[in-house]
Amino acid sequence: MEKKTKAPAPVKGAAAKMNETKTSRAGTSGDTTNDAKGSLLEEFFVNELKDIYWAEKQLVKSLTKMAREATSEELKKAFEDHQVETEDHVSRLEEIFEMLGRKAQAKKCDAMEGITREVDGIIEETEEDTYTRDAALIIGGQKAEHYEIATYGGLVQLAKVLGYEEAAELLLETLEEEKTADQLLTSIAESVINEEALAE
Repeated sequence: MEKKTKAPAPVKGAAAKMNETKTSRAGTSGDTTNDAKGSLLEEFFVNELKDIYWAEKQLVKSLTKMAREATSEELKKAFEDHQVETEDHVSRLEEIFEMLGRKAQAKKCDAMEGITREVDGIIEETEEDTYTRDAALIIGGQKAEHYEIATYGGLVQLAKVLGYEEAAELLLETLEEEKTADQLLTSIAESVINEEALAE
């Protein structure tokens, strides 16, 4: 009588193991958030929030000065409107800190400090009531916007990975406003400021 051999159990391949791992980690965003608590990535995320929190508060002051020094009424209004938006950005960050159960703290942002200091230099080096100063202020303002766009873009992705979906939505809202502000400054420069500055 022929002896029956038991078929060997199938060996899980790498893909199967990966799917199993994903399944065990999947679930609610709350589960992912709990896993992220205290991780190195979460601490980095929080430190970046502190950095941009300081940057936004610094930019509120700088935008006030830029609006005051602008010659073009259109540019002045753009700076004033974005100052109000920036105050909202500060409030959103405070809301995110609260979501994370953290105290809203600012950590000095060397990049924004350098940009706002450069804006002060632009004002000192250009003549008052000139479109040349406006052209220079637009460049200074866009340097700040580009730094913020890069920062918020990264923070949105980190928030998603860490499972902070609500925080990601707030950060994305701010990111879109920063992009719009940057585009507006480009539009003002191209439509009015640069040509007027060339004629001075």
